[in-house]
Amino acid sequence: MRQWIVVVLSCMIVLMSFGRTAEAATATSSYAVIDADTGRLLIGMNEHERLPIASLTKMWTAFVAIEESSLNTKTTISKKATLSEGSSIYLVEGETTTLKTLLNGLLLRSGNDAATAIAEEVGGSVDGFVKLMNDYAVLYGLSDTQFENPSGLHNDKHLSSAYDTAQMLRIAMQDKDFRKIATTKYYKNDLKNPTVWKNKHKLLHYNKYAIAGKTGYTKVAGRTLATYFEKDGKRVIVVTLNESNDWQVHAGFAEAVFEKYDKRLLAKKGLYQVRDDLQVELKHPVYALISKEERNKVKSILRMPRIEKGNTGIWTFYLDGQPLIEEPVQMVWK
Repeated sequence: MRQWIVVVLSCMIVLMSFGRTAEAATATSSYAVIDADTGRLLIGMNEHERLPIASLTKMWTAFVAIEESSLNTKTTISKKATLSEGSSIYLVEGETTTLKTLLNGLLLRSGNDAATAIAEEVGGSVDGFVKLMNDYAVLYGLSDTQFENPSGLHNDKHLSSAYDTAQMLRIAMQDKDFRKIATTKYYKNDLKNPTVWKNKHKLLHYNKYAIAGKTGYTKVAGRTLATYFEKDGKRVIVVTLNESNDWQVHAGFAEAVFEKYDKRLLAKKGLYQVRDDLQVELKHPVYALISKEERNKVKSILRMPRIEKGNTGIWTFYLDGQPLIEEPVQMVWK
């Protein structure tokens, strides 16, 4: 059993409930608004209710594919892929393209044929890839989520929540390749019938703070939407499920959060003295969105293994007794 030395380092701020805003009141089903840096839930309603998420599934499909393969991987399109039900980028049986092109078709145009082609290439089969999707969901703690296909076509068991879906986008956006594709507004493909794809997410074209996201729709799921907003260093993710007024709701939520929350520095990058013979090094600064009403105390605790000359500790920041964010620190012995 691993033992730890626990050091209480500082007290800065305490969490208060955001409460329902006017914008929140306009949303009608399930939604989650999170801090994209820490994953903290800022606003929510029925945020853990397990619901169909339609094509928001494709964010996780893209993330898993990028983690498991190379963007330059060449893929020959199968007949099964071309016969995929629903939205399509019109792949042709036997044509060869790259995983990069398929991922752009997946995220920008929501191609179900692209989802099938990616699954067959990366997972060996659709079923093999869906297993990977679920394995990654377990790895990243998406406890509300179960995948049955890579596209989001309706299946009674294919469910997630607004909260988990927001976390999917937060996790995926930390990958530079995913981020580059997800923030693309137009992409000229190299398919047999080449064309220029326009990102279906309307806010990316009309709201200067919306930089990435995904649309979705099935008759059962209704309209589903995920949006990643950035303004003045603040990063916010909004997810709504079964929301017909989604464009306006997303813009309203983002505006409310940007107005209410400041980006606060919790810890600077650098060395911290723990005791006479030991310092710890934080490799990058730690930030969180904190409202003006939350300027009381935050506790941060450093845990270090009880191993002579150990190498790594964990610095955890708490809001109101709940973990906010964990950061590894390098132990520097004198």
